[in-house]
Amino acid sequence: MSGKTRSWWGWGNVEDAVAGSERQELTRRVAEMLPGADLTVHEAPPIASFRLAASRVQAPPALAPCASVAKSDRLTHSHGQAFRDVARALLGKLPHVPDLVVRPTSEADVVRVLEWCTDENIAVIPFGGGTSVVGGVEPRVSDGYSGVVSLDLTSMNRVLEVDSTSRAALVQAGVLGPHLEEQLRTQGYTLRFFPQSFEFSSLGGWLATRAGGHFATRLTHIDDLTESLRVITPAGAVETRRLPGSGAGPSPDRMFLGSEGSLGVITQAWVRLQARPRWRSGASVGFANYDAGVRAVRALSQSGLDPANCRLLDPMEALINAGSATAVLVLGFESADHPVTAPMERALELCRDHGGVLSDQPRYTDSADDPARSGAADTWRSSFLRMPYQRDALAAQGMIVETFETACTWDRFDRLRAAVNDAAQDAMRQVGAVGVVTCRFSHVYPDGPAPYFGIYAAGKWGSTVEQWDEIKAAVSEALIGCGATITHHHAVGRDHRPWYDQQRPDLFAAALQAGKAVLDPAAILNPGVVIDPLPGRREGSAARGHR
Repeated sequence: MSGKTRSWWGWGNVEDAVAGSERQELTRRVAEMLPGADLTVHEAPPIASFRLAASRVQAPPALAPCASVAKSDRLTHSHGQAFRDVARALLGKLPHVPDLVVRPTSEADVVRVLEWCTDENIAVIPFGGGTSVVGGVEPRVSDGYSGVVSLDLTSMNRVLEVDSTSRAALVQAGVLGPHLEEQLRTQGYTLRFFPQSFEFSSLGGWLATRAGGHFATRLTHIDDLTESLRVITPAGAVETRRLPGSGAGPSPDRMFLGSEGSLGVITQAWVRLQARPRWRSGASVGFANYDAGVRAVRALSQSGLDPANCRLLDPMEALINAGSATAVLVLGFESADHPVTAPMERALELCRDHGGVLSDQPRYTDSADDPARSGAADTWRSSFLRMPYQRDALAAQGMIVETFETACTWDRFDRLRAAVNDAAQDAMRQVGAVGVVTCRFSHVYPDGPAPYFGIYAAGKWGSTVEQWDEIKAAVSEALIGCGATITHHHAVGRDHRPWYDQQRPDLFAAALQAGKAVLDPAAILNPGVVIDPLPGRREGSAARGHR
């Protein structure tokens, strides 16, 4: 990342944006898939063109060195990276901008921010890498607050301690993925957690959103890698005990994992490390019959083989991102301890039992630096890493390109897939957008898959946000109606709240509200995500000064 410039409006680095021949080829493929689509390129407005209201708040002297009211800081902290964020930025419509960006360099700074904001009735939005795709970092709060502070933790980015005996590390929450791995690599370890946002997201963000990593089975969520947490709340600090496991009542870690900064600010965590893998194997398996591919993946997920990669792409997803005319299973194994030839051979045997055909021979390696990929698997990985950049490029051409990810039990998958497709297609017709729906499995478990649906639709420039919101609502209703989850690993934020409220039991919501009243009595922390204050404690007017 050295020497590169982060995009203020879209994904990643300016220098890595889709351009030249890549853009021409992308446009050609979309035009072929959606004839008649208006693919005129629109440029993002410059930062200088925005007129922002003056900040309503001023940092106290102790926080002044780490506070900023710069227009660029305020704009880049005004949104996440969902399609609707990108589309609104392209149109120059960012209605919710923080008054102040504060970058604490220590836990003491975090305490000062929460004390100040509690006393002054200022909303606080914890901010890591800003890659939220559910409105989790957008300062979309009620008018009852006297201001909004975006609390950017990325200056707190060090590995503080490594326990080689227990194979764990104490890490500050603001560290971004690459910097974390650089620090662990020197001691031969890895966290082995690689979400698609890895390059630009933080450990604290992963923890606060219960993020899912690249690996498809076994240790899939950051929960699985969390040993203990330290959280700063307006009421005080909470530090959980380091343990490999415990049956002592409800887990305090679980209370804060997924709380999205609504209960406290995660400042550091002990995380479980892995030895860097040496042995790897990879293969691509084609299925002329998609349903047969689903049955093969179910057999794999229930076999105990636990492949590191087990992603089934439906024919449309495979065509767009892997260049295949049939469904494709991208399969892989890895180990730091032993060769993985035997599990790959058994996995391929299971695939052949369900009609799977190898597109090329599996690849094996015993080098830690050789990824053992080839064929469709290589094409898929390249596309996977470029997807967010391509999404932005297409958004600038009036396309609606976004995803829904969920999880369901195996017995519900067929009905779910049909319902999502029908809901999306019907919604697209109603908003006048012609498009396609794709599906892949991002993760698989013995009792069910995590389907990841994609939407590629020709929208109307200037109206794509409204068109997308209608599609999003229709598909979200279908997910909940089929007994699936509103999110498998993208969190709740503000965008998923209506359906999260339907998914969780009412008494659990009441218990969360009670917990928030204790930890955040003034209700300043990330208002609108996950949980609202107790009835009678209106956001922006709750009791203040209790710490």
